[in-house]
Amino acid sequence: MEALRAWRASSNLLGFAASRAAKAAPAARPLRLHVRCCSPAAASTTKPPPPPPQDRRRRSASSSSSSTSDRESIRAIRLKKVEELRGKGYEPYAYKWDRTHTTKELQDGYTHLENGEVGVDVAVSIAGRIVARRAFGKLVFMTVRDDSGTIQLYCEKDSLTEEQFEQLKTIIDIGDIIGANGSIKKTEKGELSVYVKNFEILTKSLLPLPDKYHGLTDVDKRYRQRYVDMIANPEVADVFRTRAKVVSEIRKTMESFGFIEVETPVLQGAAGGAEARPFITHHNSLQRDLYLRIATELHLKRMLVGGLEKVYEIGRIFRNEGISTRHNPEFTTIEMYEAYSDYESMMNLAEEIVTRCAMATHGKLRVDYQGTEISLERPWRRETMHSLVKEATGIDFNSFGEDVESAKNAARGIKTESNENISLQACSSVGHVLNEVFETVVESSLVQPTFVLDYPVEISPLAKPHRRYAGLTERFELFICGREIGNAFSELTDPIDQRGRFENQIKQHNAKRAAMTKEVKSTEGKHEEDDFSYEVTLDEDFLTSLEYGMPPASGMGLGIDRLVMLLTNSASIRDVIAFPVLKIQQ
Repeated sequence: MEALRAWRASSNLLGFAASRAAKAAPAARPLRLHVRCCSPAAASTTKPPPPPPQDRRRRSASSSSSSTSDRESIRAIRLKKVEELRGKGYEPYAYKWDRTHTTKELQDGYTHLENGEVGVDVAVSIAGRIVARRAFGKLVFMTVRDDSGTIQLYCEKDSLTEEQFEQLKTIIDIGDIIGANGSIKKTEKGELSVYVKNFEILTKSLLPLPDKYHGLTDVDKRYRQRYVDMIANPEVADVFRTRAKVVSEIRKTMESFGFIEVETPVLQGAAGGAEARPFITHHNSLQRDLYLRIATELHLKRMLVGGLEKVYEIGRIFRNEGISTRHNPEFTTIEMYEAYSDYESMMNLAEEIVTRCAMATHGKLRVDYQGTEISLERPWRRETMHSLVKEATGIDFNSFGEDVESAKNAARGIKTESNENISLQACSSVGHVLNEVFETVVESSLVQPTFVLDYPVEISPLAKPHRRYAGLTERFELFICGREIGNAFSELTDPIDQRGRFENQIKQHNAKRAAMTKEVKSTEGKHEEDDFSYEVTLDEDFLTSLEYGMPPASGMGLGIDRLVMLLTNSASIRDVIAFPVLKIQQ
């Protein structure tokens, strides 16, 4: 591969030098050098001898050094081309270009042309990036890509000025962005093309694109340089088009049900609405620390107190926690709240949102995800957490009452698929043990859409107590493909109960924090990334707002990134976030 890149670079340099020499000595015999950029023939014409075996690390370092050297030599050659263009009065970085068509409009509008036919009465103007280039004597073919697709440029020497044809041969490179005018033509082989009469370099690229036939395969580099990933792998852009369609469909759905979109602060005086480690920043003028929000919940509920009855917000959430295929420190959610409704209403709304998004992106309610067919046809399964755990383990956690040790002993006897022990150290109640067993044993098995209902009160500080079952709350989580997509409650509106729940949550957090501190000391400072060393405080202003009276309501949060993962068949959350957070490159 590196030999191929070096061969291309040297070929471009030779072509450039040959053209300069030809101008200086016109009587000399012309050097005919035809280069097929990014063609398989070029790659297979000359096979370099296999390198002698050497140490893998040394070979990797040598390859990296060679790649950097090739890249810099190509950049130097292209910078000289920029200088040459400017020296001749051309600006290689244009201000604008007037297009008459996109490539897709041309492909759709002129399929009727016969092979070899030229639409002489039609003048077209297009623009895009050159992704392939082939030269055959007095003919140059280029493939240009814009946002809608690709089309071939048919460049004939007799139809261009001598200077322009020379630019095609010696100045233009794959990766350049050009504008072209001409007529529409279908070649003898049936390829719809723009028969170029005039062109202009709109942006001269300085760095080479990844090899066309191998693409950009380094996963880390794909995320780190998403712009190159999108050029080398056009299907990546389709993921972000689908994402935009999903967000648009969610907004349409919410508006159709009478919800209004509001905006709440990203910088907050207290991090609330979830239990998560926040990012902390400092405001110099106010001389105070602020937190990037970990949820939009508490401010949206304030809007209900103020009199708005149906509100939602689509926005970024920030949590200073681990990174995985399912987690990114910043992610996008929609949270919605509806006065005078309960969590049954939110189940119906969740089904409505997801099915509408599926129809908008796929046109059907059966989608493939990583080799498994997911049926989104309604109604979806609804089961309580207790019944799902009993179904998977045979243990009825209702029978333990408040006996935490008996619940822990029963959980220790459960065999998991990975043969790992269920983590029970931080479980201070039967509800915590039940939730730990659910997350370890049951969660991954919920492949088809499932609403898991009625969570323990100990792990649901913002949910209303269940109207029929003591110790439980009116809460559900939506699972698809073994991962949580949504979380919803009948909202807690009793300000005294809410204060007590928050205070109890802080006590539990501080107890975990103290235990973690002891563990850190015993392990010489080593600790988990997702620990409890951060401080949790009461949001007194939110509690004050509840004392003015919040109407009965339900609320729900849906993870937009995970929904897009499902609808684009993406294995990692990084595939659906344009610029994910990454570790520092070594």
